[in-house]
Amino acid sequence: MRYSVRHQTRFDYAFPVRFARCNLRLHPVDWDGQRVESYRLRLDPVGQLLAGCDGGYLAITDRLIVDRPATKLVIESRSTLTVEREAPACTPSDPSVDQAARAAAGQPLLDRMAPANFLFPSPLIAAFPEIASWCAAELSPGRGIVEAGLALAHAIQAGFRYDGSATELDTSPAQAFAARRGVCQDFAQIMISGARSAGLAAAYVSGYLRTVPPAGKERLVGADATHAWVMLWCGAERGWLGFDPTNGCTVGSDHIVCAIGRDYGDVAPVDGIFLGRDGQKIDVAVDVEPLAEDAGAATVTPPASARAG
Repeated sequence: MRYSVRHQTRFDYAFPVRFARCNLRLHPVDWDGQRVESYRLRLDPVGQLLAGCDGGYLAITDRLIVDRPATKLVIESRSTLTVEREAPACTPSDPSVDQAARAAAGQPLLDRMAPANFLFPSPLIAAFPEIASWCAAELSPGRGIVEAGLALAHAIQAGFRYDGSATELDTSPAQAFAARRGVCQDFAQIMISGARSAGLAAAYVSGYLRTVPPAGKERLVGADATHAWVMLWCGAERGWLGFDPTNGCTVGSDHIVCAIGRDYGDVAPVDGIFLGRDGQKIDVAVDVEPLAEDAGAATVTPPASARAG
């Protein structure tokens, strides 16, 4: 499937901002089953842009500097890409959870997607005993890793309520777990915390969902905003596979990978600082338009919160 993705973030400041510096991680990455054809940015006001810097993880970071007074900042990215990825299924030859954990710990790789980078607590995802205990029910050591990952995604979908007002950007996995509600960012970080506690390599993925559902299927939650899900390293044969705990499914061609890191802090679509008086409003709008002839109806672009989910 070919997609056109439009992602606009608008900041309106209550008072003129004298200086702003932002990290933009809006350029989708080339990944397994995914190829980026084109990418461009539109900025208002136009600032100094240092494009295409590599981050420590799998993210392409543009650095924006606005050094003159402004009362608004509009950042719009447009991408065209092809996604040809089948949602993974369980197979009899899948390693067990214990085997996948042992293999991840023994991998000598040192690249950005080396399992060792994703085995341990990260700045925003600590190890929480209550999450580890709850997730352990699905991550039994002898269970196949893909079966276990999908079962845990199903359990989170069934056991937690999607509620965009329940959590904030800095809500910890433990707080979202205790509330049993949140958005895709919260559900992904809960799953990652539990998976790492079981010894698995688990990564946080920032990206998008297509906004037009396949024929006969319901529209997926999170389709009108940035989305977040989980990748588990499932052994040397299967590698990194995606699991979406918000929608209780494995990741196929409806998911578009933008960036991969340890947690939200590594891959936030837009972050940075500004100098000025307090008071700002943020609006985010996302379009994911299938370009194939059989893609179906037009997409909808409602405003969304600045958070993934």
